[in-house]
Amino acid sequence: MQSEPDSIAIASAGRFAGAAQDEAAPARTRQAASRAWALVPIVTASGLAGLGYEIVWTRQLSLVLGTEMMAVLGVIAGFFGGLALGAFALDRPIRRAASPWRVYAMLEAVIAVWGLISVWLLPAAGRALAPLLGTEPSAALLWAGSLALPTLVLLPATMAMGGTLAALERMMRNARGEARVTAGVYGANTAGALAGTLVATFLLIPALGFSGTLLCLAAVNAFCALGALALGPAATADAEERRPERIRDVRLTITLFATGLLGIAFEVLVVRIAAQVMEDTVYTFAGLLAAYLLGTAAGSLLWQRTGRDARDGNLRGLLAATALACIATAALAPYAGRLVEAVSSADIFGELAVAMVLFLVPASAMGALFGLLAQRVSDQRGSVGAAVGINSLGACIAPLLAAQFLIPALGAWTALLAVAVGYLLLLPPGRSALLWSAVPAVPALILWLNPAPSLTRVPPGGALLAVREGPMATASVVDDAAGVRYLEINGHFRMGGTSSTRSDYRQAMLPLLLHEAPHRALFLGIGTGATMVGGAQMPGVSVRAVELSREVVELLPWFVNPPPASAPLVTVADARRYVAADTGQHDVIIADLFHPALDGSGALYTVEHFAAVKRRLAPGGIFCQWLPLYQLDMPSLRAIVRGFLDVYPDGAAWLNHYSVRTPMLALVGTRDGGHLDTDALAARLRDPAVASAVRPLGFETSIDLLGQYVAGPRALSTFAGEGPRNTDDYPFVTFDARRNVRALTAAPWSLLLAVTKEIRPDPNELLVSAAERDALGTRLNAYWAARNRFLEAGASLPGDPRGAALIDAASPGLIDALRLSAEFDPAYGPLMGMAKSLLGSDRAAAARLLRKINEAAPSRREARDLLLREFGMRNE
Repeated sequence: MQSEPDSIAIASAGRFAGAAQDEAAPARTRQAASRAWALVPIVTASGLAGLGYEIVWTRQLSLVLGTEMMAVLGVIAGFFGGLALGAFALDRPIRRAASPWRVYAMLEAVIAVWGLISVWLLPAAGRALAPLLGTEPSAALLWAGSLALPTLVLLPATMAMGGTLAALERMMRNARGEARVTAGVYGANTAGALAGTLVATFLLIPALGFSGTLLCLAAVNAFCALGALALGPAATADAEERRPERIRDVRLTITLFATGLLGIAFEVLVVRIAAQVMEDTVYTFAGLLAAYLLGTAAGSLLWQRTGRDARDGNLRGLLAATALACIATAALAPYAGRLVEAVSSADIFGELAVAMVLFLVPASAMGALFGLLAQRVSDQRGSVGAAVGINSLGACIAPLLAAQFLIPALGAWTALLAVAVGYLLLLPPGRSALLWSAVPAVPALILWLNPAPSLTRVPPGGALLAVREGPMATASVVDDAAGVRYLEINGHFRMGGTSSTRSDYRQAMLPLLLHEAPHRALFLGIGTGATMVGGAQMPGVSVRAVELSREVVELLPWFVNPPPASAPLVTVADARRYVAADTGQHDVIIADLFHPALDGSGALYTVEHFAAVKRRLAPGGIFCQWLPLYQLDMPSLRAIVRGFLDVYPDGAAWLNHYSVRTPMLALVGTRDGGHLDTDALAARLRDPAVASAVRPLGFETSIDLLGQYVAGPRALSTFAGEGPRNTDDYPFVTFDARRNVRALTAAPWSLLLAVTKEIRPDPNELLVSAAERDALGTRLNAYWAARNRFLEAGASLPGDPRGAALIDAASPGLIDALRLSAEFDPAYGPLMGMAKSLLGSDRAAAARLLRKINEAAPSRREARDLLLREFGMRNE
């Protein structure tokens, strides 16, 4: 028994300790609050780095595995699979760790180190895998290989990423001294992912390339790790000692898995629909992803702010709201094209605004929904690791489900309604479940009963003849009012048609004529198939072709239908991966026009791809890369030329035709160097079998082909100048998409005229011997001058004149061209046609024009003979 003094002393000490604690409590509160606020930049930066890595790694993998849908799906599945594995495997260690701060710092350090290693490892592993897959792997093999590569090569980093959210959530709980922080941490981390999308796509990759971006992201990881070590104590009092509980509610597990699956499937479907109305550049995808992440972050943070609990009643409301938001997006989707047109002047900001309209509301509902579910798991287990893992497993499967089942079976638009129904099926049972489901179910049923809208633009008086909707593209065959049939991809990209058949044939014939004796030709990209079929007309040439889109191949009979015995073999594959895996050799390889702004096309203009093509050339082989001058800007053109000359030092540039509406430039290089043998070319053109194939295309004599020469290696090198190359690590053309899109709004001949004014072709680069230069040098200089004047005349035509107005507007420029070179048939032929058309309507004007023609080209008889025959006069 204590004495009274002792009792008084103890009581006094207790009061003193209580007073001290009361005074220390506000200090501890302030310290905890400051630590929590200091943790926010770390949470955000972690999300920034994670999304930055995903963007860089998926683009690097697409370069070696291809952009075929199964390859893309495999890469995404591998990334999400690593996240899920890390979330499951690291959940318990994070819960039981004495200091989650130190565990988190270790995770960020692993990510940083592996990010640095991946600069070398990922491209090297990809290059090793491509030949193992072969040129024509089955869909299952391609998916498995594309899944295995990122899963194995990136596993340390993706597993560490999978554990960071659980560690951050526990750190924030410790800092704030409260349990309900899950949605807020998830929201802040997702906000960082939004920043990572924009910073990586718009700033880091265009400025530093992939390797430089990975170095910057590794620095962000280092900042997070050091910040965590600086802020966190060595040990915390909330370390979980008990054995981790399993999630008690099976329905919760199913809901977590299904919401991950449905959320990513919704994203895939909306991106697929948006590609049919937006520009489909790297910035388009970034804008769509940013809108999705912004909504997810906003929804999570708002849910955290409201302070609501995770009861079934709130879960029902969020599931119904998410379903209704998905249905609203489906209802808006048919009008997305009009929205894009309305904001087209705002460039990328306009596309971002449309992305917000499509994504912001449903993504916000999805963010709040995951915040609720993750909080429920955290309440049960003391950690969100299991929630992240289960949700990531659903996300891992979602792209495959959407691309291989939903889109082929239902179409992208109808599949959005199926996703909405999926959310409704997750409603917890109860009396209010029927009421919650009825609100979105009614508009979903109304939309379902109506036919799916078509996003293909049909011109007035035209008709939609055929449509093939696949996981990657929607291909359509359209007739316009004049009966011209053309192929359209994703609703607004024309890939050729019946009006361009002659030009398409010439794309094949020019490089085939530049080779002395071609036997095997490979075409990369086929469009309507006319170029490929045109190449098959060359005697003695066997043709193979590679096309990325199966939908395009299925529509070939609408444009070309050769007999089965002579039909070229077409392989559906990514051109880059096919070339890397191919073991054959080809005399001529012809790469089609690839729209440089389209996401993925820029990879077909890189130095590494040009080098891979060179390895597939037989001795004496020729590679021809066609460039659409009407879709390029000058910086991209120069970058491509620089890279081409790095691989083909003897490279030369040629025109396909003299149209200013769709000007095309060919970069032609050889495997072994050397010069064009003009005598051999003349002999081939005289060969009856060859002549029957090429004369209808305007190749009658050597000068008809040599006249299309623009520049040799010295002139091209001077034109290209110093500057960046388009490489796999520094994809200049892909990230120059905004300027290339703006080039579409300029006059289509702008770049063509800039090139012909800046480059002066030199006969000495084309003609080897002195005898050739003496025989052809002067004639070619005159022909090229006439050609350039002809192009300037075509570009200066006002509007779209017809009949007599066209003759009055065009004939002076054509006469000028003819004065420079009487051999220039592209001017002489049209002038004679104009004169003949005037004979029936205005004979005096016909006589005047014939005199001018004869004065400009007195060495040619056609105009003089017609003057004599029609008017009985000579023009001496």
